[in-house]
Amino acid sequence: MGLGGLGNPIVLLILLAIVLLIFGGRGRIPNLMGDMAKGINAFRSGLKDDKKDDAEGETAKTIDHDESAETVKTETESKENA
Repeated sequence: MGLGGLGNPIVLLILLAIVLLIFGGRGRIPNLMGDMAKGINAFRSGLKDDKKDDAEGETAKTIDHDESAETVKTETESKENA
């Protein structure tokens, strides 16, 4: 009877690493999650600061459309017209 892929050494190593983290790494997982939460909060506050700077400082940049400019014909349009 097969083990359903559990006989693969790579799968066994990954399972062993997960078990060691859960049972042998007391305090490591909460510390890791706390560090991740701090990083996410710092990222969010950085985004808020950028939006705040944009609102206070300069206005939004726009691109003006020049209607007097010549339209560019593509190769297919040129062939159709010929």
